[in-house]
Amino acid sequence: MISKLELLDNLKEDTGQLWGKMSAQHMVEHLIYAVRTGNGKLNIGCFNPPDKWPTLKRFLLSSRPFPREFINPIIGENLFPLQYENLEEAKKILEEEIKDYYRYFEENRDALLLNPTFGELNGSEWEAFHEKHFTHHFSQFGLL
Repeated sequence: MISKLELLDNLKEDTGQLWGKMSAQHMVEHLIYAVRTGNGKLNIGCFNPPDKWPTLKRFLLSSRPFPREFINPIIGENLFPLQYENLEEAKKILEEEIKDYYRYFEENRDALLLNPTFGELNGSEWEAFHEKHFTHHFSQFGLL
């Protein structure tokens, strides 16, 4: 995830998406919330029942990408209002949240945190989630 962060240097306020509704800043703010669910700061529950988690985890750990136009059950059809003044501020916040994510799993190696889609994930499963999630959204904006 950290290795992909430098790609955000190419993301500008007016960078257009290849699919979906998000602006560049919406995408970065969306990633902030996703990283917060993986660093212990944000627990919003899971939208899938525990009996579905093994199947969902198999997908997560596979090489298959997230589908385009996926409707996130947290967000729904509409976008959240922007929380930060501009894209550059959001990028800085994302970088700090990523640092906190790595710090969290360094200090809590056996932690299981609830992902809103995939259920309880350990550190390596969260890393797989973030890798797939960042790849999805960076591709959405032509950064990959």
